[in-house]
Amino acid sequence: MFTSGRVRSRSNIVLGALVVSAVMAATPTQAASPAPLPFPFLLPPIATYEPPASAPQMINPREDEASAYELPARLRRQVVSYATREAPGTVVIDTPNKYLYYVLGSGQAMRYGIGVGRDGFTWSGTQSVTKKAEWPDWTPPPEMIARQPYLPRHMAGGPGNPLGARAMYLGGTVYRIHGTNAPETIGTHVSSGCIRLTNQDVIDLYSRVNVGAKVIVLPMERRADLGRVTR
Repeated sequence: MFTSGRVRSRSNIVLGALVVSAVMAATPTQAASPAPLPFPFLLPPIATYEPPASAPQMINPREDEASAYELPARLRRQVVSYATREAPGTVVIDTPNKYLYYVLGSGQAMRYGIGVGRDGFTWSGTQSVTKKAEWPDWTPPPEMIARQPYLPRHMAGGPGNPLGARAMYLGGTVYRIHGTNAPETIGTHVSSGCIRLTNQDVIDLYSRVNVGAKVIVLPMERRADLGRVTR
């Protein structure tokens, strides 16, 4: 009886040990430690954010965007009959009538409405285009600053610049043919001697005029042939 009892006791001990071992194997006592980061602890790159396809895209202002102001019919860009001895590519500025003619040849010209110098600031003569610039900077000449000291000394080019989208510089003068962000001034005496067009028109003229082109500015007392619209 004694021997049999000791055998059963040993069996119970062995069985208990097996159960404890099985439980410990099934239930880990602590979480595995993470693997150490390699020196110098480099982190994975952060993914670049990409907006969804439906997100609005920022765009630059369009140079050919139609102005909210509509010019009177006579001041709109149009091909007209224009008799002249000047060679194609010549620019004729009809100061009294507020027109600029770009001679096409074969008795035709492209006519644009313009703004001209106010009283006391008109001028006349023959010049040539010595420089062209897109979205030009504006540096008022000393004479203009003396008359209007509140003007900025320099303004970077852009949609808010008074010279507008394009400028064509005339000889060694301070005068330019340029655009404007105030289209309602076309057809008036408004400038200090520069010739201004709407931004849409000056972009068109700029694409036609070459550096070296002849520019004829007619005086106030002389009126050029108004030209007949070509149908």
